[in-house]
This record gives sequence, structure tokens and C-alpha cells, in this order.
Amino acid sequence: MSGNTQAAASAGHGENTRFIILISLVATIGGFLFGFDSGVINGTVDGLKVAFQSDAAVTGFNVASMLLGCAIGAWFAGTLADRYGRRTMQLWAALFFLVSAWGSGVATSSLEFVVYRVIGGFAVGAASVMAPAYISEVAPARYRGRLATVQQIAIISGLFAAFLSNYLLARTASSSLAPLWWGFEAWRWMFWAEIAPALLFLVALFFIPESPRYLVARGLRDRAARVLALLYGDAEGGRKLQEIDASLAVDHHRPRLSDLVNKATGRIRPIVWVGVGLATFQQFVGINVVFYYGAVLWQAVGFSESDALLINVISGALSIGACIVTVLLVDRIGRKPLLWVGSAGMAVALGLVTWAFASGGLDASGRLQLSPSMGVLALIAANAYVIFFNVSWGPVMWVMLGEMFPNQIRGSALAVAGLAQWTANFLITWTFPMLLLGIGLAGAYGIYTVAAVVSVFFVLRFVHETKGKELEQMEG
Repeated sequence: MSGNTQAAASAGHGENTRFIILISLVATIGGFLFGFDSGVINGTVDGLKVAFQSDAAVTGFNVASMLLGCAIGAWFAGTLADRYGRRTMQLWAALFFLVSAWGSGVATSSLEFVVYRVIGGFAVGAASVMAPAYISEVAPARYRGRLATVQQIAIISGLFAAFLSNYLLARTASSSLAPLWWGFEAWRWMFWAEIAPALLFLVALFFIPESPRYLVARGLRDRAARVLALLYGDAEGGRKLQEIDASLAVDHHRPRLSDLVNKATGRIRPIVWVGVGLATFQQFVGINVVFYYGAVLWQAVGFSESDALLINVISGALSIGACIVTVLLVDRIGRKPLLWVGSAGMAVALGLVTWAFASGGLDASGRLQLSPSMGVLALIAANAYVIFFNVSWGPVMWVMLGEMFPNQIRGSALAVAGLAQWTANFLITWTFPMLLLGIGLAGAYGIYTVAAVVSVFFVLRFVHETKGKELEQMEG
């Protein structure tokens, strides 16, 4: 056999890189919808206030209601995925995205709106934990971090698409409150814009395989062998199958929630607490205040609705650029350095935003007024904060949650971490309008600054590097 023939044969039996990338990209459509569903609310806050005649507390709950569904969705998706599969839970998420997008736009009361947003939350919560889990379980260790980071690019792209769609729809109608097509207000069309990508996600999921590590854990070894051969080739697929078998052989039973407890000590495994810490700190730095209330925030310091929505678009574009930088770095310098550098950068940027907001005064209508120089400082520092977040905690937290847990506990540990992440998200989002009225923008951002400072020490003390490790090498 000639050298060329041997090379061709080797390639034919080798890793199917294109297919791995393709199925990972399908999983990240869930991330795009996660971002779109999270960001679309940004441009609809005024419409919700007028349509449902709601005060600050009710408006805050309307905005944050989806996050309750996210917490529930992340919890049940993580545990049910160990029973029914990663792909199956993503299929349910796609259906819920469709129902929520349609229902949120047709809602005629706060209660009806909240019901549809909670359904959307189920989908977002499921997608948030299933996409990184699926990608980590099909991708090789040497570029697993890059593929998992694409999930965050998809999330930010969804946010950017929502911000851009909101801006264009509001501009076309003259405002988010004005009627657009067929007499429906522009803010309703903002929700309906999500229907098309949700349909694409649903259809595409029928063309990807189930996670091989899930199949082995469920005793479906023959199916797992076929999937692994499709992903890595016959020889490497067989070796991977043996490694997965070995990782489960010590305590070989179907995954369950009680696996999170160390049977020798009777305590929850330390790795679970680290996952919970990563999940909650990602939210305590206040990032989703920018994503959910960006238009309100910038109008509060004097920008028009149109300019505020445009600032959101710019922030979304910067976020995508920051995530692309992470794709280039995460498998080279590792996860931990990106996390602590990001925390330090966010702390400085948030401190500057707090200082700028603290320098302002209230006008006759009670709105915060900043001097031109402080307005520019607030705008630059806030966007620097978004960049630091999206080059570090935004993507890297999801990368680590998808890969840091041992095979036996991955689904259950993701359920707990996902529940913690979305509960923290809900608390930050719900309390922001009340903080805005109570202690002002400077006080609220001061709290987020402290959280960013503390997160530096959390990373340095408790987080361990996972770069380059196979999933079967992860220890609990």
C-alpha cells in the first residue's frame, strides 16, 4: 500500500472533526435562543408597563419571571438528561422556545405573560446546561474549550440579534409602544422574532446523535460504540469506549442525585460547591442588569430610547468580539487565568461606573443627570466591564461546568449548578428596579463591584484548571 493510500485510509478511520464541529454548532443554536430570549425583554420593558399597568415591583417580576423558569428548567433538565438523554432534553427546549415566543407576544395580562415567560425559562434553563454538557461529551479535549466557548458566542449573538431586532422594530414603528404590522405594537413583534430560529433548532436536533457518555451510563453500549466510531473512527472510538467504561466501573450504577454526596464523609462533594460558586458569582457581578435593563439604565442617565437601544447593539457587538478572543485563548492559556483576570478587570470597570453614577444629581423629574465627562466615563467603563465579562466569566463558567464534573455526577451536578445560577440571576434581576429606587444606580453598582472583587479570591483559592484533561480524568 502506498504512502498516500495509507494516509487516506488513516484519515478515513480517524476523527470526524467536521461532523463534531457541526453537531456542536447545532447544540449552540440553543445558546443563541438562550441569548435572544434573555435579551429581547430589554426593549419591551416600557411596553409591558403600559400594556399591563404595572408598578416597579410588578415590572421587575415580569422581567425576572423567565428566570424562575430557567432555574426549574436547569434543575430538571440536568437530572432528566441522565434518564432520557442530552438530545431529548434539547428537543423539549426547542418546543418550549416556540410556545414562549408566540405566547409572550399575544399576552394580554401580567399573569398570562408570566406563564409564557416561565415556559421560555424552562427552555433557556435546559439549553444553558445541556448545550455545554453535550459539547463537552462529544468534543476531544484538545479543542473542547474552544467549541464550548462557541456556546457563549451563540448566547451573545442571540443577545445582539435581540438588541438589533428590538432597535429596528422600535425605529420602524417610531417607538416600542407604537403599532407596527396588523395593528400589533412593536414590543409584541420583538417576541415573535424568535419563532424562526426556534423552528430551525427543533428541526436541526433530529440530525445529531445522542451523547455517547450518556449512552454508556444508561447501559446502551452498542449505540455508544456506533456514535463514538462516527465521531472518532473505529480504533479511537473503541479506546474512548474503554475509557468511559473504566471511569464508570468503580461505582457503576445509573446516575442519581445522591451521587453528589461523598459516601465516606456524608458531605456534598467539594467540586459541587465550586460549581455552585462559579454559577452564582457569574450573576452577582450584575451582568444581566446590563443585558435586561440596558435601555432603562441608559435612559436613566439621559439618553433617548433610540440611543439607549443603539448602545445595547454596540455592547452586543463588543461582547461577540470578546468571546472570539476567548476562543483563541481558552485552550492555550487555560480557564483559571481567564477567570481571575476577568474578575479583576470587572472590579475596576464596575468601580469606575459606580464613581461616575455617584457624581450625578437628580433633575426635576427625578432622573439622574451626569456631567458630559462622567457620562462618557460611565459609557466607556460599562462597555469595558461587558468586554471583561465576555472574555472570561461569560464563556469560561459554562465551559468549566460542562467539563469539570466526573461522568457519574455530571448531569446531577449541572442541575444543582444551573439551579444556583438561575436563582442568583433571578435575585439580581428582580431586585434591580427596587435598588434603583432605593439606593440609586451608584449603590446598586457598588454591590456588584464588591462581588467582582470577592470573585478574584474565589478563583485563586478554589478553582482548579481543566485545560487539556479528558472528561474521564475529572475527579470529584
